[in-house]
Amino acid sequence: QVQLVESGGGSVQAGGSLRLSCAASGYVYSTIYMVMGWFRQAPGKEREGVAAIDRDGSTIYADSVKGRFTISLDNAKNTLYLQMNSLKPDDTAMYYCAASYRTERTLSKLLTPGVYNYWGQGTQVTVSS
Repeated sequence: QVQLVESGGGSVQAGGSLRLSCAASGYVYSTIYMVMGWFRQAPGKEREGVAAIDRDGSTIYADSVKGRFTISLDNAKNTLYLQMNSLKPDDTAMYYCAASYRTERTLSKLLTPGVYNYWGQGTQVTVSS
């Protein structure tokens, strides 16, 4: 089993920044072999893909966060990050880290929850206006 633990959430005002972290542990060869992503879910809404990173370092972002969020992966630390800048109230949600050893040839599909079989418990992000 692979365990994913998120941290870094909190409450900020609009325009502020947060950096989320996701530490992978357990049966992890190395995150270099994994595809990883960040998802979020607001109350009453479906879980949506925010950003993802493939094994070769390719990244993809949801249109709503392009230019504001940056996903990165430190394979030496088996840790995934999400730098969130210029936060908006609409970014308020529970943020989840996800990982998979699955091979997905279409980068855009890395923003779909079905690709992933390992999930963290989530970290809450609240942005006030």
